[in-house]
Amino acid sequence: MRVKIYHNPRCGKSRQTLQLLNELGIELEVIEYLKTPPTSAELEDILQKLGIEPRDLMRKKETDYKTQNLDDPALDRQTLINAMVKHPILIERPIVVTPVKAAIGRPPETVLTIL
Repeated sequence: MRVKIYHNPRCGKSRQTLQLLNELGIELEVIEYLKTPPTSAELEDILQKLGIEPRDLMRKKETDYKTQNLDDPALDRQTLINAMVKHPILIERPIVVTPVKAAIGRPPETVLTIL
């Protein structure tokens, strides 16, 4: 099974999740999402696999979240997704994605439920 991890090497939880997957011998595609942000379609797929809404995938304490008023309940789904594509720092991390499911590695062991 091919597994993707949307990874930020500066994030401790992301490093721990990557290490856990490596220790398990999981074949990984590591995507440093700050350098290579997911597309709108990829985010839609991730959200569907996670079973959550766009705002639930956003880091609400980030400056970009506040300065762009992304907490406005009137903003639609596509506007929030577009904000994450444009400002990938807003995306919660790490995200591990299989062909059928996804999980956010907070805590890292959470990803074990989809493998």
